[in-house]
Amino acid sequence: MKASKVAYKPVGLAMGALSGLIAGTLFKQAWKLMDATGDAPDATDEDRTWKEVLIAAALQGAIFAAVKAAVDRAGATATRRMTGTWPG
Repeated sequence: MKASKVAYKPVGLAMGALSGLIAGTLFKQAWKLMDATGDAPDATDEDRTWKEVLIAAALQGAIFAAVKAAVDRAGATATRRMTGTWPG
């Protein structure tokens, strides 16, 4: 395993946690724009419809994936700028 890849592991873990926090905040804001009545539904919310639950899950998944990709890409780019090698 390349040294840059090993050195990037702790940075990647920290960035993963950060991306989760960012994505969670973005999802809550996006859901408020879509449904001002309250929190996003959980899959086990009995009084929410299938449509609401599935839309919330799809939106949350898309936001989390996009934020994770953006943060991972930014971290890899910054690592290459600092070390001269791509961490992947």
